[in-house]
Amino acid sequence: MSKFDDKLIDELLKAYDYNNPNPEVILGENGIVQQLEKRLLERALKGEMPHHLGYEKSAKSGYNSGNSRNGFSSKTIITKDGELGVEIPRDRDGSFEPQIIKKNQRRFDGFDDKILSMYARGMTVREIQGHLQEIYGIEISPDLISTVTDEVLPKVNEWRNRPLNTIYLVIYLDALVVKVKEDSHNALAKRGA
Repeated sequence: MSKFDDKLIDELLKAYDYNNPNPEVILGENGIVQQLEKRLLERALKGEMPHHLGYEKSAKSGYNSGNSRNGFSSKTIITKDGELGVEIPRDRDGSFEPQIIKKNQRRFDGFDDKILSMYARGMTVREIQGHLQEIYGIEISPDLISTVTDEVLPKVNEWRNRPLNTIYLVIYLDALVVKVKEDSHNALAKRGA
């Protein structure tokens, strides 16, 4: 992957007021990062359509081909940064299957990992629901959280029921450190006991 040109980043940051710094302009809802993520996803989805149809937009080879572009449908997906509305291209036949955001997909990479991380730390389904509402402003059903955690349950049970080795090598070190006065110097020294 090529490195971004500094001029391009400067152009993106023109909207940021350095005299009145507000991180919401960059990281918040409808901030620069979220708009960039939305546009990148939409461009990638648009790029999948010519591959599916077999011709570029407005190409003569596409006339009377039996299938053509048919606008866009709106979809809200849940990302690691919150909800994101994207426009998914569609075709007349309804046979277009996007690869980046698949049909019926409501969650984007990274979101399930956050749920699993909270679950692994011992949070209940309701605590996870409240935490996601508090941080991302997303109302997630307990059923969705349970579905995500149930996906890894077979692997967890497999790990729990794995056969244990007969011998485990363990080194246990213990010591007590005590401050002691030495001779006539009245100086404290640390000694292990």
